[in-house]
Amino acid sequence: MDLDQVNYCPQCGTPLEKAEHFGRIRPVCPGCGWIFFPNPRVAVGVLIEKDNKVLLVRRAVNPEKGRWTFPAGFVDAGEDPVSAGQRECLEETGLQVKITRLIDVIAEQAHARGAHIIIFYQAEILNGQMKPGDDVDAVDFFPREHLPPLAFPSTRWIIEKEN
Repeated sequence: MDLDQVNYCPQCGTPLEKAEHFGRIRPVCPGCGWIFFPNPRVAVGVLIEKDNKVLLVRRAVNPEKGRWTFPAGFVDAGEDPVSAGQRECLEETGLQVKITRLIDVIAEQAHARGAHIIIFYQAEILNGQMKPGDDVDAVDFFPREHLPPLAFPSTRWIIEKEN
């Protein structure tokens, strides 16, 4: 939840005011003293390579509809990030994967509804039939030297880093 979405105290219902606490301006309840601390949105992205090609999915929704990125998505509350990466791959590509290593953790919010923290993993395909699903409309492997239009700066950065 963003700072502008919190208007009333969940403890006592009093309209919130903005005040500096712990080095930042935060919504604060003048009635009971409750302070809102927003939690960052966390996502995972998964790099899968086969025959010197990178697996990418084409986004079927905005932002960046029609552009390509890694299988990726938000980590649910209480969900292990490794499990989230495996779930997102299955939902978006039809492939069951095994996460093999952590590539990087990036603090980047590419768009207003995006994650604040992205955990990138590398994975290998275990089984399944490649087919688009969830919020993507195409899945394909691309050679690094002939990539389609990419959706986010982090996608290109990870591809270049892992080259």
